[in-house]
Amino acid sequence: MVSNVETALADFMQRFKSAAAGSGGAFPPQKFDPDWPSPCRIGAPAAGYIRWEPVPQSQTTDFRGLENALELEIHKDIKAYYGSYWCGALEATAEEGHVSLIQMWNPQDFDRLIENLIGHAMAKRRLKHPFTVFVATTEADSELFLSVDNDTGGVLLEEPGCPPRRQVDENLASFIDRLTPCLAQPKIY
Repeated sequence: MVSNVETALADFMQRFKSAAAGSGGAFPPQKFDPDWPSPCRIGAPAAGYIRWEPVPQSQTTDFRGLENALELEIHKDIKAYYGSYWCGALEATAEEGHVSLIQMWNPQDFDRLIENLIGHAMAKRRLKHPFTVFVATTEADSELFLSVDNDTGGVLLEEPGCPPRRQVDENLASFIDRLTPCLAQPKIY
């Protein structure tokens, strides 16, 4: 059964492709790293960048190790979000401002996410804050990020080491549904 989050992500990616139709419907290129392969890469690198397009994960990422380590169940929306596609970050705007949706480039990226979430969980426990899972960054010069409250599924605006500032949406699917794709191109120096 397809979840609301998976449907919202698929719809957002389609809106992104439609918005990018003038540039061939392409997602913004990523810096090429020969040691960082991905199932979503397309073709050969050019000028230090690689083209890519979201690819559904053939086997969903497995959160059981994290759940066992933290002794809690990870919210279904988080599992659906990180277990749907291999792709680069997805740039978007919301009424609150610019966001960059964190996505998984490859299985090693998922392993790195799990390591970061364990550290994040330990910090949350030490501060006696509820466990959240980060899903997006905000403006480049800001430390603020968006997360999902693991208990309620609400989308929260957070700053490292502080309690969540506020809830920005009741769930991840409705948050993704209201995003507008942003065709930001990487800066080439």
